[in-house]
Amino acid sequence: MTDLTLLGIPGALRKASTNRLLLAEARRLFGDATHTEADLRLPLYDGDLEEAEGIPPAVQALADQIKAADVIVIATPEYNKALPGVLKNALDWVSRVPGGVWRDKPVAICSAAGGRAGGERSQFSLRLCLNAFRPRLITGPEVMVADSGKAFDADGRLLDARTVKGLTELMQGLRAEALR
Repeated sequence: MTDLTLLGIPGALRKASTNRLLLAEARRLFGDATHTEADLRLPLYDGDLEEAEGIPPAVQALADQIKAADVIVIATPEYNKALPGVLKNALDWVSRVPGGVWRDKPVAICSAAGGRAGGERSQFSLRLCLNAFRPRLITGPEVMVADSGKAFDADGRLLDARTVKGLTELMQGLRAEALR
């Protein structure tokens, strides 16, 4: 199976986010695959909205992307010591879509943040949130890009060789999990 579909989920909405750069690097290092990217511009989860109108089309589209993907990589920033609200909101909405789209899906997590820990707490909180959905989380190596505003060159490539090595290993692990 060499025709894999890799879904990238950026945990930040900003086009210039360093997590979008990290996601691009992850895709590059993953290698040959069909690459798609999720859009997390979703309404805030609201049970009344769900009851009145059902699952919003944008949420259904995200759930369909997750279901269709062979593997998923999530690049998350850290907002106030946790995963960003937009990412948590997406998880909450997708959990309402019938079918358990995350179940047994190979998922890798990486993070870029302005602080010195590089998103360590956001990864921890994201792992806790994902556990309920029972994906096949790749446990390591953990890739956390600290001081992320200075971590990429003008072409969007990671500067630190150790980080590139870790991200390469993480993407190799994700590919191996898809092929098992």
